[in-house]
Amino acid sequence: MSSDYEYSDDDVDYYDDEEMIDGTQDDYTGDSDDDNMMDFGGDEDIKVPQKGKRKSYEVDFESLSQSAVEKLMAEEVEYICSVCGVDESVASLLLRHNKWNKERLVEKYMDNPTTVLVAAGVTVPEPSASPTQRSAPIPSTPSSRRSTRSASSRLLNTLSGVGVVGGPKPTKSPITSPTLPHHTPRSFKPKPPSSSDPFVCPICFDDTPSLRTLSLDCEHTFCSNCWTAYLVSKIRDEGEHAVRCMAEGCALVCSDPFIRTVIGPGSPAESPAQEEENKKAWSHFQELLVRHYVGCTKRLKFCPYPGCTNTVSCPAAADKSSLVTVVPTVSCGARGIGDQITNAASSGGGASGAGSSGWGLAGKEHKFCFGCNVEADHRPVVCPVARMWLKKCRDDSETANWIKSNTKECSNCQSTIEKNGGCNHMTCKKCKHEFCWVCMGPWSEHGTAWYSCNRYDEKAGVDARDAQSRSRASLERYLHYYNRWANHEQSAKLSIDLYAKTEKKMEDMQITSSLTWIEVQFMKKAVEEAERCRMTLKWTYAMAYYLAKGNEKDLFEDNQRDLERAVEDLSELLEGPIEPESIPTLRQKVTDKTVYVQKRNEIVLEDTAKGFLDGRWGWNVVVEGFDDPEGVEY
Repeated sequence: MSSDYEYSDDDVDYYDDEEMIDGTQDDYTGDSDDDNMMDFGGDEDIKVPQKGKRKSYEVDFESLSQSAVEKLMAEEVEYICSVCGVDESVASLLLRHNKWNKERLVEKYMDNPTTVLVAAGVTVPEPSASPTQRSAPIPSTPSSRRSTRSASSRLLNTLSGVGVVGGPKPTKSPITSPTLPHHTPRSFKPKPPSSSDPFVCPICFDDTPSLRTLSLDCEHTFCSNCWTAYLVSKIRDEGEHAVRCMAEGCALVCSDPFIRTVIGPGSPAESPAQEEENKKAWSHFQELLVRHYVGCTKRLKFCPYPGCTNTVSCPAAADKSSLVTVVPTVSCGARGIGDQITNAASSGGGASGAGSSGWGLAGKEHKFCFGCNVEADHRPVVCPVARMWLKKCRDDSETANWIKSNTKECSNCQSTIEKNGGCNHMTCKKCKHEFCWVCMGPWSEHGTAWYSCNRYDEKAGVDARDAQSRSRASLERYLHYYNRWANHEQSAKLSIDLYAKTEKKMEDMQITSSLTWIEVQFMKKAVEEAERCRMTLKWTYAMAYYLAKGNEKDLFEDNQRDLERAVEDLSELLEGPIEPESIPTLRQKVTDKTVYVQKRNEIVLEDTAKGFLDGRWGWNVVVEGFDDPEGVEY
């Protein structure tokens, strides 16, 4: 077989030429055909409204349900149908094979449609054609294109009655060109089966006279039970969205209508259990198609929360170059996890009681960073810095304290050494350098004073200790930022317990005072704001660790300090005991402090985001997408 006809994604030269929108622009107009998200209406489509002018640290995004994504896919298929003159099942296979890059697909199809169709598994190559004929370009006008056989023709033959036979395999039906418009009806004239030997399924060897058989256009015929088991296994167990023919070496791909006939709604099943299994497989197949489309479209990304099927569209973050100026934090519009997920469109209005407050995991909003898979919301630090910090934490944090307390570095090669005996005479196993554990000077200057060192002020020891001090200072600096980062992370995790305690306090306040459930919501808002600000504080320490020394860093840490002090004051108010006579005063204090904390958080996020847009931030290490570092701290 010619290499032109080998079915492999690697044979297709893909490139991404979608028109992307710069994340630094003020408003997303959505004028691009590729990036314009259609308003399909209906409750299943979750729209995230943008209130007022977008802040500098925010991005425009839209949340889509699975059905909304399927409509986007249908638009892409319709476009290929109209341009290439193929039916919908063929257009879908072509788009999936070409990673949903419709511009590249059209270009290749107009150059050589036969090669594109065969490579996508839509048709089988003609063995009679010479290699020269197979590779020769074919005119792109519909009237001059060579007729090719689509993978769905045998399915239509089956639906006409030829697929159910009691004798030999079905006779091949008349062929129509896939270059015809997709809405053109096809006419098939079934040919009665011959009276030769009965058909035997090559998989299960069933030769029942009334055996129901199915085949693709390649004419590899199998019984319907084997087709069902094969498709269910491929979809359920292997996650295949492009299932090839069962015959060994056959590259023809099953079309969507064929799969629907075998395992879709209304497909024949031997038992209720088989019917349920087919239903699940068909549903999973639909999900696989959506996942493949989303995975190939830069402006789309699935919500990473377990059990959530929503998708977010964020054109501003599709271009990776924008990730050095903005943190694309988005929300899919849903809350909760697993079976407790509720979408914003159907969650209703305000809470009317304790049972509908939606706190904790059940009410957690699905926020995540569109630009990376690092963390749910790592504002104000941009994605490259967040990735660097988390990698350093994974590498250093667990052993840093132990290393600091129990080891020293060789003064010659800087290898880390642990003292496992009482003798001060140390020998580095890596470079064989001998030195004193106490003063870090060369051992040759110590004579026989193995257990006491009186040469602490010798120059060699001073130089070694200077290098040691720099190394320890670097470690202590890291631990300073890491411990505070981890402290706010732990405090945010403990907010689940704080939610429960605060809810109990809210119920007690209603009993001991005249306040209604709505009037005690100030406690809930305060807890939510405190948690949100702790996440901001957590990542400010990651950013401060990499910031170069200077006025900008000083101002950043001043804002950080003010926010941290305000958050701690608010947390103290929330966790303190509540006396019935002090409830009015407490309500006023908590409300005022919540507003102040929110303002301080806005200042940190706004100033940091503007700093990225203006290019004000300098780094003490090399950060992807930024200029060389300005200074190094120890």
